Amino acid sequence: MTGFLVRCAAVLVFAAILPAAAQAPKKYSGPRPPKADVPYLLHATKLIETEKSEATETKTKEGTLYSVPGAESPVKTPVPEPIFLFRSEKINPDSLALYRMTPRGGNRTLLFPEQGRRRKDGPKPVFLLVTPLEPGLFRIEVNEPLEDGEYCLSPDGSNEVFCFSEY
Repeated sequence: MTGFLVRCAAVLVFAAILPAAAQAPKKYSGPRPPKADVPYLLHATKLIETEKSEATETKTKEGTLYSVPGAESPVKTPVPEPIFLFRSEKINPDSLALYRMTPRGGNRTLLFPEQGRRRKDGPKPVFLLVTPLEPGLFRIEVNEPLEDGEYCLSPDGSNEVFCFSEY
């Protein structure tokens, strides 16, 4: 009889532990960005480093104009809702914002209207979903289809930009 009770207790313990074990997070086994604080486009299992640059800030009568050299980025993706992998050391991935840039005069530009002007004419950030994969490693997904054009990811309060082209 005691053997029967021990087996029943073992079955109950196993039944209680099994669902918890099934829900345990799986260890991430995909590609890892070689550099920290640089977003990498994820194409299947291949990582493509975004173009890192510093946007030049100029005050104009319309507002603040940010400019990146070159009419288009050498980094290109055909994926309409790209996914990035990001290894964070200094930059908080939740501080990244994605904007569409306008090619003008051989540069890529982004104009933020000055206070008091119609804000609806200003650039709107594209919605991003940031998912932690493990400590310091994040998956950043664009959650709306991008039109063909030039885009940049930038941390809040910084002129550092990470650019790519959507085609």
